[in-house]
Amino acid sequence: MQRRSLTARVAAALGVAALLLAVGGVAAARFGFTSPFAGFRIFGLGFLLAPLGQILGVVGLVRSRGGADPTGREAAWVGLVASSVVAFSVLVVALPAARLPAINDITTDPADPPEFRHAAREAANRGRDLSYPGGAVAEAQRAAYPDLAPIELPAPPEEAFRRAMATAEALGWTIVYRDPEAGILEANDTSALFRFVDDIAVRIRPAPGGSVVDIRSRSRDGRGDLGANARRIRRFRDLLRAPPAP
Repeated sequence: MQRRSLTARVAAALGVAALLLAVGGVAAARFGFTSPFAGFRIFGLGFLLAPLGQILGVVGLVRSRGGADPTGREAAWVGLVASSVVAFSVLVVALPAARLPAINDITTDPADPPEFRHAAREAANRGRDLSYPGGAVAEAQRAAYPDLAPIELPAPPEEAFRRAMATAEALGWTIVYRDPEAGILEANDTSALFRFVDDIAVRIRPAPGGSVVDIRSRSRDGRGDLGANARRIRRFRDLLRAPPAP
């Protein structure tokens, strides 16, 4: 009886701890109590505890079946459910991106990507190499995101620049640099949960029949991005191509 109850109590403790760490990591980063990466690590620790809580929760349920230990059974359910909530929430996000490469610098033109001019001078990027890696990264991007390509617009560069600015603002990006004559703008985009900041560079050049727009989106932290930068580029591309509002 004591061993059955101990297993269930440990399962409950692990489940509650996993849930508190997961929620606490998000909240700490979201409200600025820690850096985004520190909050993500706290969240990750909760995820690491979750499988153990699930296993012990199942063991506790098996040992307390038949009404022999109702208190232990309740504790086992607490551990199993709390751990499963954490594990399921992570898997829902991570599984769709499981086959994506561990890269975090995405562009519409891997052969000639836009450069980060203003971002390289920001304090948050001090000491970071913001040059595009190319090589294996470019090949991995082409294989994973074959739909990303330079965006052609049937509009002169001046109009294309205005539309790019309006698109960036509509997407909620923070414009940090603009040079209409050079056809360059840079922006930041902040993730909703952990407040990760990603750098964005947009370049507009004249082309036969109008303009060609290239965009580059780069994460400041981590090796992979779970497809976030490619999704950001697609949203920009689709909104930019949409007919201007009358």
